[in-house]
Parts: sequence; structure tokens; C-alpha cells
Amino acid sequence: MAVPGKRPSRARKRMKRLSAVLSGSALGVMAGTSWPTLQQAQAGTLIVDHPGTLVKRDHASTAEPLTYLTDHESIDKTGLVVWEGNVRVWQGRQALRADKVTLDRPAGLIRATGHVAFVQDDGSTLYGDHVEFTHGLKDGIGTAIYLRMEKDARMASAGVRRTNGLINDFAHAVYTACPICLKHPDQEPFWEIKAAEAIQDKPNQTLDFDHAWLRLLGLPIFYFPYFSVTDPTVKRHSGFMTFNVNPHDRYLGTYFTLPYFWAIDKSSDLMLTPLISSKTGPELTAEYRKRFNFGALDITGALADDTIKSNRYRNIFGQYSNRESSGAQGYIFAKGNFDIDKHWQAGFNANLATSSNYMRNYRIPGYGNDVLFSNAFIQGFGVGSFLRFDGQASQGLNNGVIRNADLPFALPRFTYDYMGEPDAWGGRFSVHTTDFDVLRSRGASDQRGELRMQWDRPFHNNLGQQWLVTARLDSMVYHSTHLNEQPLYEAGGKHSHVSGQVMPTVAVKMNWPFLRSFAKGHGSQVFEPIVQFIAAPDSGWGARRNMPNEDSLWYEFSDTTMFALNRYLGTDRLDGGVRGNVGIHQNWTWNGRSIDMLIGESFQQHITHSMPAYSGLEHHISDPVGRIRLSPSRYFDATVRGRFNPWRKKFDYGESLFSVGDSHFRLLGGYVYAPITPYYYYYTDFNTHAPNLPYLSPTNELTGGFTANWGHYHLSAYTRRAMSRKQFVANGGDVGYSNDCFGLDLIYMRQYTFIGGQRRHDTVLFNFFFKTIGTIGING
Repeated sequence: MAVPGKRPSRARKRMKRLSAVLSGSALGVMAGTSWPTLQQAQAGTLIVDHPGTLVKRDHASTAEPLTYLTDHESIDKTGLVVWEGNVRVWQGRQALRADKVTLDRPAGLIRATGHVAFVQDDGSTLYGDHVEFTHGLKDGIGTAIYLRMEKDARMASAGVRRTNGLINDFAHAVYTACPICLKHPDQEPFWEIKAAEAIQDKPNQTLDFDHAWLRLLGLPIFYFPYFSVTDPTVKRHSGFMTFNVNPHDRYLGTYFTLPYFWAIDKSSDLMLTPLISSKTGPELTAEYRKRFNFGALDITGALADDTIKSNRYRNIFGQYSNRESSGAQGYIFAKGNFDIDKHWQAGFNANLATSSNYMRNYRIPGYGNDVLFSNAFIQGFGVGSFLRFDGQASQGLNNGVIRNADLPFALPRFTYDYMGEPDAWGGRFSVHTTDFDVLRSRGASDQRGELRMQWDRPFHNNLGQQWLVTARLDSMVYHSTHLNEQPLYEAGGKHSHVSGQVMPTVAVKMNWPFLRSFAKGHGSQVFEPIVQFIAAPDSGWGARRNMPNEDSLWYEFSDTTMFALNRYLGTDRLDGGVRGNVGIHQNWTWNGRSIDMLIGESFQQHITHSMPAYSGLEHHISDPVGRIRLSPSRYFDATVRGRFNPWRKKFDYGESLFSVGDSHFRLLGGYVYAPITPYYYYYTDFNTHAPNLPYLSPTNELTGGFTANWGHYHLSAYTRRAMSRKQFVANGGDVGYSNDCFGLDLIYMRQYTFIGGQRRHDTVLFNFFFKTIGTIGING
């Protein structure tokens, strides 16, 4: 930047109009410049062809004045106008600053020397020792050039030629986005591109390099006869993106992708990604995005010629899967969210693929999940109320377990919730309903109407006891067909049937917290007994014949649901009977550390053996449940919860998570145990078959891993092993390096899960990130 010269102690304001006709280019004002006052500096305006006419343009314009400020102004013997000192020249959206500027009016030449700084219309700044401009500031040449752009990108060159304000041609250029070491400015940046020529093409918004070398730590790594990147000053730019070459894949073989990005306008764009593979046919993927003032739309789809033919296989139950066709394949994933007004929203999420094997073969995102879900909705928000109307559909991907004919469609579903203000008695009234129409091509189909009304009255007394009185009424009415098929297999439910249930519930809950301080006032302890009484008609634990069950397929009794009025996951089955729950909650907190513990037990009048196996409620006294969270220091934290069966003298459920270490190294671990695998519970017809062997297999899994980082390096690994099956579920890791302008990651993954009768082999990914250039990935 220019160094201000000595200003005269007495200067007078002077505005001078020059009769010379000069062409100008749109200039931007330099930010952060200390400008002299007109009483201290010489000032003037160069009037162009049409005085007083200002035309807004992105680049050069002959209809804009060129204005200057200078400490000293003079005319030498040859008639050249000389501006010296703290010289500033600007026009439109560009600005020039220098120690000395000479104006040759007959030749139309502006010569700037000494700490030259030229701010271009895109915000980038060009520095140099000597720069000459003609045709205003449109054309020019310069020596010893340094260009600073957005995102800390920089370019240095021996010289530059500027053409029409649109093209900057740099000779013997060096480009990098890495910061320069202030202590060692002559040290090579981490990476740089050295080229015989570099062109900043503003109309095309690119930086083009000829005969370029990519250098790391000063060493040449890769040679490019031609190389082009998006100009860092541009936020969105149409053109080809970073290519990807993957040398080996089990299904694709060697494959190549070259995405093309089209910035359609300021609010929409399109990404086209062709894929060429050595083992199967090509694929073309397209993603369209559109932003509205009231929402957003994102649609991704692909078409492929899948030549890989999949054979039938036996699933985990010994059944043959369906053969999936090859040939023309594709998918579409689309989502949209729109604001109708300040109270109402609408949207959709549609996901559909021609086959799961196609998703596996072409690495489609979402493969590995069991189901693809789709829905469309409209929802509204009011004061204390919420309403949603939607429809849902699903497509099964794991044909080894899930068949599409078994999956339900909810067409439609209606949900409404309301919470009122406190009434005259200090209570709150709430209403909830979820009504739906469920359709299956094979299995039960039904419709449900639900109404739940609840009143809650909290209060406390002088002893510090906190009370909650609840009155609740659940009611449902159903119409169903084919209940003798999955997922219930109810006897006599083949034909159309109407059923329902009504359950009133009254509950009283008391929390009695006791508080004391310790550690000289820096810590506090809470000892809190909790007692709850619930009275409701005996529902037989939901064992009602010929009544559908869409949302209560599993019963959960744990520390998280011990005080819930209904411990089923939904409301098609209600948790009735007379019961009491007792628990003790304790918490210790000191100096940012804490220990939190809860233990409890349930006492029920009615019991039944129709409860799901290992529910913990097979006796009048339930299995005790508990939870403890430990965070005694920033180096260790853990959460352990479980349910112990005193009759079997075994844990029927248990899980734990822990982490130990500091910010540089952290060890992570987890464990989960259950004597069954509930995922397979409803697969078998229990009227004719015994429970299937996969359901009776225990869930017994151990997970572990670690993360480590020091300086710019990072390392992590994870593992997951099924102890009961004596095999791994997944393994993987990541090792890498990253700094302000470069990143490198080597990622390894291995999945042992069978989906579609097969599983992927090892996957290795190399990712290289260059700031302002992009990410280059190599997968195998």
C-alpha cells in the first residue's frame, strides 16, 4: 500500500476539470483507507464523453468520471500531469493508490509507481512496483505483481497484462491459498502451483494455468499441461468440478466420475455427474436445487444400465429371496419444504429406487438401511397447538428380512396436539389424537380413530414435596381386515371387524428432594425419593383379540419409562392395571463434575404371562432397573443402565457407554445386552410356529474406538463385534493431516452385515483437499 507523503501545512481546496477525453473502468473504493480532507489535498474529476451521465456496469465504461486525490499536483516541462504523495484514483467500483502517478493526456496513459495497490471490481487487490494503464483503467501492464483474492488466495508473477478490464494475463505465476509464514516469508508455502502462464478470466470466472506444476513443500508432485480452477472471488460458478478416479470396487471395478455444475441463476443450480465403470454400465446422476423466498426444493435422480445379475439366495429364515432384475435401473430422492404463511408449512420427502441391488452396485446413498421412507405433509402451529396431516409409504431394501408386500402405507395420517393455559384450579388440559388408514398388500389393513384427554395439576407443600395429579382418558376405535395375517396373526380376524378400547387412568406422583452442600459450599447433593400410584382398568397387558396393533409392537420397561403412564411405545396397546412405582434419585455436582443415579422398581396388582418375553414384569414385583451417569472429571465420563432379573439371577437388559482421555487422545467404548433380538419378533406366525431362532438369539454387542490428534495430525479407529455370534459387525479407521489450506485423509471401512445376500469387501478412501481448488477422492 502507498505510504502517505508529507502534506503541506497550508493547502487549498481545488477542483479541476480536464478537457481530455479519457475512457474509464468501473472502480471500487478501497476499504480501510485513511483519506485526507479536501483542505489538505489536491482533488479533481476527469470528465468523460457525456458529463453527468453515470451508467452502472460491471466493467469498463466510458460514461463514468475518474476522480483523484493527491498531496501534490504539478505539470512538468513535457506537459505531463504529475500527482505525488498519497495519490488515490477511483472510478465506479475500482480504486488505485500509489506514491506517484503520471498522466500523459495526449497518449491517454496513466503511469503509477511506488507501492502501487489496485482494487479490482471483484474485490481482489493487485500490488506492484510499476503499473501502466491505458484507456482509463481498462488496459495495462505491470511488473513485480502480487495479487490477493478472496479466501486468502494469492498469486505472484513477474508481470501482468490487463485487457479491457476483463482479462489479467500473468507471466511466470505462482498460486497458493496457504498462509505465508511471517517469520520466514521466503519459505515455500505448503502447496503451490507454478505455471509458465496464468490467466484470470473474469467473464468465465476462472483461473487458467498453462504448463503448471503442483508442488508440496517445495517439491514438484504432479505436472498439468493445462489446469483450471474457479476464481476464488466467485461464490457460484458453472463448470467442471474435481474429477474422481477409483481404481477398484467389488461391483463397479475401476470407475471415473467428472461432475459438472451449472449455476442456472442466483437461486437455482444443477449438478450432472456421469459415471463410467469397467464392470457394469454407465450411470448419469443429476441434482437440481432451487431456493424460493418461501422454501427450498432439492431433487436428485439417476439412470443406469446395470449389467450385474444377482442370483437368488436363502435369507436368515431359510427362505429364498426374489430375483432382482438387471438392465435399466434408477432412483429418485426428492425433498421440499415450503412456508405457506407464518402458521402453516408444507413439504414432502420422496425416496424410490428400482432395486436394492442397484443401490448396492452403484454406491447409492442410503444403501445399508432396511427401508426407504417417503412422505408428504402439511402442518400448522398455533398457541399451544400443533396439527399435521400427512401420508407415508416405504420400500424395503434388505430383502433378506423385509419384503415390500409386508410394508404398510399410511394414507393418510392425522395428528393434533393441544396444551391449554392453567385453569382456575391450577391445572392444564391437553388433547392428543393420531388417526390413520394403514394399507398392506399382504397383511392386516386397518383404520384408527384416537382421542386422548389429559389433565395435570402440579402443586407443592411446606415439606418441600412436589406433587403431580393426573387424570387421563384414552379411547380408540378400529376397523380392520385380515388380522389373521402379519403382523398380528390374530385368530378369527380374516374378515372385516370393528373393535375399540377405552381406558381411564388416575395417577399421583410425589417427588421429595432433599438438598445439602459439601466441598466448602462448592458442591451440592440432591437426595430425591420418588413415589407414584397409578390406577386403571386391567387391560390384560394389551392382549385383546381382533384389535390391530400398528405402533405398540414392543414393550419397554427401563429407567426412562418407569414413571410413564403407558410403557408401550405407542397407544394401540395400553398399560393398565393398578400399580405403584418407587424410585430414588441422587445427584452430586461439584466444580463442573457430577454423578447422577436412579434406581427403581414397580409393583403391580395384575400380572399375565402374555407379556413379551423378558419384559421385566412377569411378577407382582418387577425387575429392578437403574441408571448411573458419571462425570467425575473432564478426563472420564460413563453412563450405565440395566434391568436385573432376581429370579433368573441374570441381567435381562444392560447397556453402557464410556469415554476416557483428554482433547488429544480419547478412548470410547460401549456394550449392549438383551437375551433376545426383538427385531425378528413379529416375523413368524406364532399361531402355527414356535418363535424363530433369530428372535431367540441374544443381542450381545461390544463397541470400541479411539480418537487422537496432535498438531495437524489426527487418527481414529472403531470396531463393533457381536459376541453372541462370535463375529465382527464393522471395523474402520481414519488417519490424516490438515492445516489451513490442505487436508489428507486415508479412510478404511469393512462391513460384515449381509444385505441382499451379499456384503461389501474392504473399502479404502483417499481424500485430498486443496483450499480454493476442491477435494480429490480415490476410492477402492
